[in-house]
Amino acid sequence: MVEKRKIALVTGAGAGIGRAVSLTLLKNGYRVVLAGRKRQTLQETLDLAGENAGNGRVVPTDVSDPAAVGDLFETIRSEFGRLDLLFNNAGIGAPPVPPDELAIDVWQNVVNTNLNGSFYCARAAFGMMREQKPMGGRIINNGSISAHVPRPYSIAYTSTKHAITGLTRSLSLDGRSFDIACGQIDIGNAETPMTAVMKKGVPQANLEMAPEPVMDVENVASAILYMDSLSLEANVQFMTIMATKMPFIGRG
Repeated sequence: MVEKRKIALVTGAGAGIGRAVSLTLLKNGYRVVLAGRKRQTLQETLDLAGENAGNGRVVPTDVSDPAAVGDLFETIRSEFGRLDLLFNNAGIGAPPVPPDELAIDVWQNVVNTNLNGSFYCARAAFGMMREQKPMGGRIINNGSISAHVPRPYSIAYTSTKHAITGLTRSLSLDGRSFDIACGQIDIGNAETPMTAVMKKGVPQANLEMAPEPVMDVENVASAILYMDSLSLEANVQFMTIMATKMPFIGRG
């Protein structure tokens, strides 16, 4: 348990990794703002917190909309007065097609959510963290294994996740003067509804279909909790957490 309740914002909190992280933070004494597109799924996450649900706040937000992000942070400022942790987690994928068959509007939607949305939230968090007293806070970006290597036919998702690494490094550098620590967690094959297909079979680099091992998503939530347990004089700059036997290291 944290002695003083930290204020955390989790984007994409309505399912999967965002849900698991939100519940773990609530269990460990945080006050958590749950952001995402759908109020219903956000409320389902909060309901799962049981006796800790009173420390959560549902704020439906489309992170690709700068005005909506502005409203989100105004709510945090007015209700909590500060922000200690941003987990920049919201993201979407695109249909697995060759690059020339990817619709321009689909590309733009992925970029607007994964990259622009992460920047909008980081920008607002940075501004709040450097002005609040005591100054500082932590930003953790969800980079993904796709920030290192692509899967076949994933050019939009992979491009945005590579860009998240640049965002992380820039925030980490620019945050030094303001006690703002920024790190990145690169997640591989956490078991969520979105990754259920992996156990059945997904395309490999040679385009053959093969099942892949997955890991319990609670491992990711524990990693986020650890990253934020450090004092602001220390930072996990990059963490890769993945299913031990997934085909990433080496040649598969």
